[in-house]
Formats: sequence, structure tokens, C-alpha cells
Amino acid sequence: MKLSKRTIAAICAHAQKEYPKEACGLVVIKNGKQSYFACKNIADNVLDHFIIDPQDYTLAEDCGEIVRIVHSHPNISPMPSEGDKVSCELSSIPWVIVNWPTGAIYEFEPTGYVAPLIGREFFHGVLDCYCLIRDYYKEKLSIELLDFDREAQWWLKNQNLYVQNFEKAGFIEVPIAQMKEHDIVLMQVGSPVINHGAIYLGSNQILQHCAGRLSSRDVFGGGWQRAARIVVRHQSQIKTSI
Repeated sequence: MKLSKRTIAAICAHAQKEYPKEACGLVVIKNGKQSYFACKNIADNVLDHFIIDPQDYTLAEDCGEIVRIVHSHPNISPMPSEGDKVSCELSSIPWVIVNWPTGAIYEFEPTGYVAPLIGREFFHGVLDCYCLIRDYYKEKLSIELLDFDREAQWWLKNQNLYVQNFEKAGFIEVPIAQMKEHDIVLMQVGSPVINHGAIYLGSNQILQHCAGRLSSRDVFGGGWQRAARIVVRHQSQIKTSI
């Protein structure tokens, strides 16, 4: 399906209206007619990110079939970021990105893209420390871990998600001294609660993804050891280690 000139004009008008914030919306088809449904961006940082208001998404669904997810890239290329590519895969819907103020548009669709474990960009909720853990377990151990909804900076909002949910995801606590490959090290980093998880790779190495950094393999020592609070092991690994 090709975007109509009218839809493109509506997308650009919305991007201009919201500039320098990121605009977001949906392309909907009803009775064979294509239209653009402007949505509210409820991200914490609307200058660099977008989250479509769930109420707006529901309203758009009531209006017809959603066939495109749209957002703007103010002052930067309309080419998708790594977070955009991963989010497109999760949505299973083609995406449209418009640069404003140039009006240049880029369209792409799900192709099976998977972010690399090392060197991926950080986008909370899409490519963060728990996303890395989930992707590692899927790639290396063929284990699908549960995902959990999480607000930006949840650790500062009286939430303790790692501690509350590791058992639900199939993990049990083990002594730090008995840590083995594939175990998860839960850390407390500049937070009142545990807020970071890393995969132990063996040989005193961890794989982790910190906010503002690319995912990386690091030595488990110094500040990382001091930040460690709990080590958890997936139940499948308990069975194979006996």
C-alpha cells in the first residue's frame, strides 16, 4: 500500500505542529479510504523519543485497520535507529519516519531484524539491560523469557521490578560465590533498589547494557562487583548443572 499525497501532507503537518518534539501517529484504512490519525506522544523525553498514547491507539483501531506506525525525527535523518528497527519488529506493522523540517520520508517494514548482543544502542523498554538478557537467553539457550511492562526510571518510582519478577521469569537465587555461566547478576547502580542486570559469561566477564552506552562485554570487578546484590539462575540451568 502506497501512502497517498493527502496522508503524507497530514503527516508532515503534524510533524511541523509538534516540532521540535517528536510527533507520532497511525495510518488507518476504513472502507478502502486511507487517513492519518495524529496521536499524543507520552514519552518522558518527547524531544528524542515517542510512545503512542494507548487511548489514541485504541481510538484509531475503532476507526479502521492500522496499517502504518508513524513518527518524526526532528532535525535528523529519517533513517530508522536501532530502537526503531526493533520496535517495528515487535509491532509487526510497517513504519514511516518523517524528518522535519525537510519533510523527507522513509518507510520500512518488519524483516526479522535482531539487534546484536554486543554494540546495540540503548532505548529503555526496547533495548535495555533486561532486553539484552531476554535476547541472550533466546539466542544462546533457546529460552523465551517473560517480558514485563516498565516505566522510564521505574527504580525511582517506588518500583522494584527485578526483585519482584525474577521468580516469575523462571529464576531462583543462588549464592554469589557459586555463580556460573548464564547466571544473572542483579545490581544496584545509583538507585534505592536493584535496577540493573548483567549476564555472567564465565572467566570473570559479564555482558551488560547500561543507559547511555552500547551493550558490551566487561570485566566483573571493581564497581560492578560492589554493585552486585543478588545472583539468579534460570531453572533450566539448575537441572543441567546437577
